Amino acid sequence: QVQLVESGGGLVQAGGSLRLSCAASGRTFSGRAMGWFRQAPGKEREFVAAISWTGGNTYYADSVKGRFTISRDNARNTVYLQMNSLKPEDTAVYYCAASTALITIFGYEYDYWGQGTQVTVSS
Repeated sequence: QVQLVESGGGLVQAGGSLRLSCAASGRTFSGRAMGWFRQAPGKEREFVAAISWTGGNTYYADSVKGRFTISRDNARNTVYLQMNSLKPEDTAVYYCAASTALITIFGYEYDYWGQGTQVTVSS
């Protein structure tokens, strides 16, 4: 059974920080790029960040560049999203996903998804 399980969401004030984690089963994680996406109420899902299997390549959405950092620990089958200087517009459900692509920003190229974790940023 393939599983991605996110954790670390919560309520934080604007300017604060959170670190999201995504734990993956071994078969899901091995050799795969990983990504974070988010979906706010009434909005479409959007790309946030992606990282290649080796961690040598990363992509970020312009809206989070300089504030968010994606990383991974392949020994722990875990990918992280460190979120700093949070803004109310970062409020959303955050999803991690796994892709067989080298690295991609496109949701349709991810074939496994977690259940999501809520991040709420108060002003």
